[in-house]
Amino acid sequence: MMPAVIRGDGMRGLAVFISDIRNCKSKEAEIKRINKELANIRSKFNGDKALDGYSKKKYICKLLFIFLLGHDVDFGHMEAINLLSSNKYTEKQIGYLFISVLMNSNSELMRLINNALKNDLASHNHVFVGLALHCIANVGSQEMAEAFVSEIPKILVAGDTMESAKQSAALCLLRLYRTSPDLVPMGEWTLRVVHLLNDQHLGVVTAATSLITALAQKNPEEFKTSVSLAVSRLSRIVSSASSDLQDYTYYFIPAPWLSVKLLRLLQCYPPPEDRAIQGRLTECLETIMNKVQEPPKSRKVQYSNAKNAVLFEAISLIIHHDSEPNLLVRACNQLGQFLQHRETNLRYLALESMWLLASSEFSREAVKMHIGTVIIALKTERDVSVRQRAMDLLYGMCDRSNAQQIVSEMLQYLENADYSIREEIVLKVAILAEKYAMDYTWYVDTILNLIRIAGDYVSEEVWHRVIQIIINRDDVQGYAAKTVFEALQASACHENLVKVGGYILGEFGNLIAGDPRSSPLVQFGLLHSKFHLCSVATRALLLSTYIKFVNLFPEIKCTIQDVLRSDTQLRNADVELQQRAVEYLRLSSIASTPILATVLEEMPPFPERESSILAKLKKKKESGALTDLEDAKKEPTPDVNGGPEVNVANKGLNNPQPRSHELLTLQLAAMNRPRPSSHRITPHSLAPSFLDPAAQAIHSSSTDLMDVRSVHLLNSRPSNPSAGDLLVDVFSDIDAGVISHVPGTEANFVRFVCKNSGVLFENQLLQIGLRSEFRQNLGRMYVFYGNKTSDQFNSFTSEVISPGNLSAHILCVKIKA
Repeated sequence: MMPAVIRGDGMRGLAVFISDIRNCKSKEAEIKRINKELANIRSKFNGDKALDGYSKKKYICKLLFIFLLGHDVDFGHMEAINLLSSNKYTEKQIGYLFISVLMNSNSELMRLINNALKNDLASHNHVFVGLALHCIANVGSQEMAEAFVSEIPKILVAGDTMESAKQSAALCLLRLYRTSPDLVPMGEWTLRVVHLLNDQHLGVVTAATSLITALAQKNPEEFKTSVSLAVSRLSRIVSSASSDLQDYTYYFIPAPWLSVKLLRLLQCYPPPEDRAIQGRLTECLETIMNKVQEPPKSRKVQYSNAKNAVLFEAISLIIHHDSEPNLLVRACNQLGQFLQHRETNLRYLALESMWLLASSEFSREAVKMHIGTVIIALKTERDVSVRQRAMDLLYGMCDRSNAQQIVSEMLQYLENADYSIREEIVLKVAILAEKYAMDYTWYVDTILNLIRIAGDYVSEEVWHRVIQIIINRDDVQGYAAKTVFEALQASACHENLVKVGGYILGEFGNLIAGDPRSSPLVQFGLLHSKFHLCSVATRALLLSTYIKFVNLFPEIKCTIQDVLRSDTQLRNADVELQQRAVEYLRLSSIASTPILATVLEEMPPFPERESSILAKLKKKKESGALTDLEDAKKEPTPDVNGGPEVNVANKGLNNPQPRSHELLTLQLAAMNRPRPSSHRITPHSLAPSFLDPAAQAIHSSSTDLMDVRSVHLLNSRPSNPSAGDLLVDVFSDIDAGVISHVPGTEANFVRFVCKNSGVLFENQLLQIGLRSEFRQNLGRMYVFYGNKTSDQFNSFTSEVISPGNLSAHILCVKIKA
């Protein structure tokens, strides 16, 4: 209990000053009055006459009020510190208040403040101890943590400490732990803190529970004995009547805040191994669930809020333990009743908790029973955050039995969805359609419909992915070519659909060429009609499609060459398009039919990789709950390659090599690094299989749908290429060991095929940069070595290795420090 303020202790001067400020008619008048008062206070503090404690307290209160109005206060600190030595509660309180609000933790006066705090912490007056603890917690600086972190636990566990001081000590230590967790030492006091859960004063128990919960998250072994004590205390609270805990009963709910904190503490640990403790905890949870079904004792919102707070925390503990099927099903049924509650917050919390329940094998079927209610919530909810949670729940409860229904509802909702969540919905639809696709024609239809509805929100990962699946499955290639051809006939179609259509028809257009309605010339005309409406990247892809048509349909070769030969292509302002047109035209003109067929051979199957779509979705979620949900989905389902479904998150722990049985991915080089502004189709770029082993390893590590460097232009090497063939290995004389001479350079080597400068190698000590310039048949190359450490390199040398007869062509080598 804090001492009451005695009569006559009110500060009349402060009341008059506040009244004057409130009566000011303008901002200028307020500033004038404040400046006058500041001048008066400054003169009093600097005067020859010593001020008594009451006057100092009054003037310090005025400075506090001025500061809270938003004005700067740059004096009065020393007078506030002087108040700390007073034996009067009100004067000491105002001094600590001023320090807590205005004092900078880097101030030179902190040493004086720490001395005053030490004196008060050692005082036998528990009120002074409480004031000091409050000040330490309010400031919470690292300097104060270093000074008092060893003293506060002693106050907390001392037998003669008053209950109010124990509460303040526990909360102060919690504040310092959150500020500087490494400074709080674990010791003998931890066991004694745990036993505070048995304290008769519930205020001490509440404060201690908050402290133990924070400490147990980092040091669970130190506080594992708290589980039995927390269960025992929770059992006593749950089974008690509201009259038993009158001081801590809130609207007929006994100690709701302490109950919530105890349930949260228990979530730091797995289910108790002791059957007696586990049985007692189960009884507590069942009692909480039963009390929710009782008739309400009050109609006030405070009653329902307190009751539901305990209920939702109990459900969180049930989900965390995931060991009691009956409790999980009961929790799901209770949450199902909240889905139609008139209170928006309850519907939101119910959807969020059911989303977590969907990850449990015991309650998954019970959650799926509410799919109709969730769909209605998705369509009718006014609050976008509730619709977001409904979308997450549909995603979480999806499996093979309801995938088509859920994907259909998501697509229908996508047309009118809030713009802020459309991209996330697109990713979820793409993941679900791929993961649970039993009929891949349905998958193709779904993704094309997705592009039609929300093409602007379909990322590259999504349309790259559908291309990969089509290429990897022979049974769907003809259907895909036909479907995308029909989709492109719409008067207005999204650019992503043009990309998919260009790629698919370039690879498998021959499968539908027998139909006069989709003859080669019709396919080419349909794609070319979209050409002028597309971006540069899409035009580049279409040009690659045209050169593929030259190989697939020789009868339209002249038509395609006329397009490539036009001024709009050969003299295009964009260097990329111009080079592609020139090189494709030259390739189609001089290459023999066998060579052309080899260069433009059909795309080989993609290797299996981890899903980039799922990774992109996880990045969009601020919490890590998505990972937990994906970890919990263990139902075996076939993937796009017919293999078993494997948990994505656990897979990374058990197998360091990424394999995608759940979701194959399209890891493209263009998604990981900027695309070069220009690119020549050299024999190196067209024929990766002709390269030496080191270069082949680099090429096979990534595949770019948008880049001519991709292996989709070439899959095999002629057995005996003649000297007159178009394709030659320009790097055949380079030793593979030179390329990999410096570890870590393999991934960077390909960059310099198209770039003149960049970083070749980099680690924590050294950075090696490369810059080159060429004029006609001469070239100059610079290699830069950068020291990334703070120390100077000693005896540092570099050596230029010239493999084979390359040294005869090097005119000069200079090395400068």
